[in-house]
Amino acid sequence: MTSIEQYDYRLPKELIAQEPLEKRADARLLVVDRKSGQIEHRYIRDLPEILQPTDHLVLNNTKVVPARLVGRRTLTGGRWQGLYLESDINGHWLVLAKTRGKIAPGEMVTLENRETKEDISLRLVASLGAGMWAVEPESSESTLEILERVGRVPLPHYIREGEMMPDDWKRYQTVFAEQPGAVAAPTAGLHFSTELLKKLTAKDLLVDYVTLHVGIGTFRPVSVDQLDEHVMHKEWGEIREEAVERILATKAAGGRNIAVGTTVARVMETAARSGELQPWRGQTDLFIRPPFEFHAVDALLTNFHLPKSTLLILVRTFGGDELMREAYAEAIREEYRFYSYGDAMLIL
Repeated sequence: MTSIEQYDYRLPKELIAQEPLEKRADARLLVVDRKSGQIEHRYIRDLPEILQPTDHLVLNNTKVVPARLVGRRTLTGGRWQGLYLESDINGHWLVLAKTRGKIAPGEMVTLENRETKEDISLRLVASLGAGMWAVEPESSESTLEILERVGRVPLPHYIREGEMMPDDWKRYQTVFAEQPGAVAAPTAGLHFSTELLKKLTAKDLLVDYVTLHVGIGTFRPVSVDQLDEHVMHKEWGEIREEAVERILATKAAGGRNIAVGTTVARVMETAARSGELQPWRGQTDLFIRPPFEFHAVDALLTNFHLPKSTLLILVRTFGGDELMREAYAEAIREEYRFYSYGDAMLIL
């Protein structure tokens, strides 16, 4: 049995990146070779030199929705905050909510738009426990129309305690975001600029896209002591036939399928649970932890992750426990920037 305490580490607070870099591709890149154990210091902009024409990049094209909600309880005037997670077929929203005092089903919340003016109301339908609520917006608009007007960028708590700045609208979103549905960014993809992608494709690298709508559970630390007791959160994902065919062709030709981010790795390995990659669409609760045999991912580009998180466990399972401990220690010594707006690591 494996204890979660094995995945703890100490990080100086000043290494948690609070702002994105001016240029996406200027992020530092720790390149780790699993065969030799060699660690090299490079930059994301060096990827066209590091990667080979036979390599195949797989990215997550999910789009972050402005899911953070701010308002007041209509009854008391007290402050209310919520995070939109998803909608159901009845038009109800699933929201993670926070307010002072007790709040009861049937109460109304008046949301504020981004100009801090009163906007639509939400009716609290039912408490689902652990701060989760089913709510009903008092509007005939679509969910995305409402969120685009009243929602804020759902930054993780370790970035300015979740308070967005104007630049976050653009920077907490990949340049290839296409499918709305995530409440957190696939952070490894944030490093890619349009210019860098053009340079990579000009070198004849294949680039494909999958979708995984990143959920709030991705940031939550594992709260049980033993990994086999952890209940993994579910996220919706998809990998299409064309991408599957190119991934299989790359592998057959001896090339490397490089998952850009842990979200991509989870989609690819979910679709390969039978032992061979197949087109897939649905909910995944795959928890990649030791022992795990990877069938689809040959290399991984990923940011540096929180202690005791399922993402850190995935990375150490893929890269090798001892080598990844060494890589994280090296990144801390060299003062790499950590977490969502931070630097990255390429595990080959």
